[in-house]
Amino acid sequence: MRIVRRAGLAAALTAAPFGLAYRFALAYRARAGYPRRQLPQVTPADLGMPFETTAVEVDDLALPAWFIPARDGASGPGVVLVHGWESGRDRTLPMAQFLHAAGFHCITFDVRGHGANPAESLPISGGEFGRDALAAFETLVARPEVTVGAVSGHSMGAIGAILAGAADPRVAAVVATSGPADPYRLTRQTFRLARLPFPDPLAYPLAWLTTRVYLRPRGHRIDTISSVRAIAAYRGPILLAHGDLDAVIPVGHFDRLRATVSAARAADVDAAPVEELLIAGGHHSWLYEFESYRRTVARFLAAALGGPYRPDEAADRAAAVPAARLPDPEDTFHAVTTSGGARGLARMALPGGTRPDPDLVGSDPGPGPQADPATGGTPR
Repeated sequence: MRIVRRAGLAAALTAAPFGLAYRFALAYRARAGYPRRQLPQVTPADLGMPFETTAVEVDDLALPAWFIPARDGASGPGVVLVHGWESGRDRTLPMAQFLHAAGFHCITFDVRGHGANPAESLPISGGEFGRDALAAFETLVARPEVTVGAVSGHSMGAIGAILAGAADPRVAAVVATSGPADPYRLTRQTFRLARLPFPDPLAYPLAWLTTRVYLRPRGHRIDTISSVRAIAAYRGPILLAHGDLDAVIPVGHFDRLRATVSAARAADVDAAPVEELLIAGGHHSWLYEFESYRRTVARFLAAALGGPYRPDEAADRAAAVPAARLPDPEDTFHAVTTSGGARGLARMALPGGTRPDPDLVGSDPGPGPQADPATGGTPR
């Protein structure tokens, strides 16, 4: 009987750490899986661009979108703009400004669970960004004005852009800015951002478990939504851009993506070009404020899409646009700012710690500026 009791105690002691880790993974999913939604505060009209209100149809959803025609609607190439986490279509408008000046039609939309969309009942990952980016690309190239299309994404939107490119050979170019390399490393980085006091020997296996628990409700596998896997499969032209001072997605993610795509194309003498832009002094966001970024993106897209202007002319047009950041929402990266440090870790252990914030699941995003039905513009 003593042997049995000792065996039972040993089994309990062995299982206890796994049980705690699993509970943490559930709590992490509840905290980090549901973005705080931000209704658009400006429209393309507020920045001097024409636009049409439309929608991206995907999975029985109609994602709010704006189509921004260039060159008075003349036929030519177009670009899908994919925003990042807890962002929305209005946050991409500075990008649209310089791409519009460079002659590209643009479509920008709210990823599910973001912007003016209703809250999702299941956690959102790079898989949803990829699925919605692909649907937006299909919406773009179905338009009569658009002859060929590219996808450009920022942060989580960069994951979406790369996944869309790997999924559809019609994606003629991808621009991935400040993008994470894979779900596992992204989870590990969010531990750091939230100042969770895990030493590396614990943090790495915990990130492995947490990532799998996070993805389970929607049935995703890590390899199917990994930027590293997708970028190796994509065969078209790609531009990777990153700021060397990025503290949200460190430059090591950029290095890993760059090394992966270079290795995947090393033996192919006819491989499409891979371009890299590491911006000195650049942080996670607002890279469009750097003239070198605007020039490089416009030149790259003009070369990859065959116009509408010569690459150098497109670069000059983009550089001349004073793209400036929009005012930030008051609360960004909600899960990180409310769950940080040892106190945040302790809150996860309390009863209810594994349940999502009810304000972020199924709640209304609240009042915001309403579009003028006559013009589509936002009242000032």
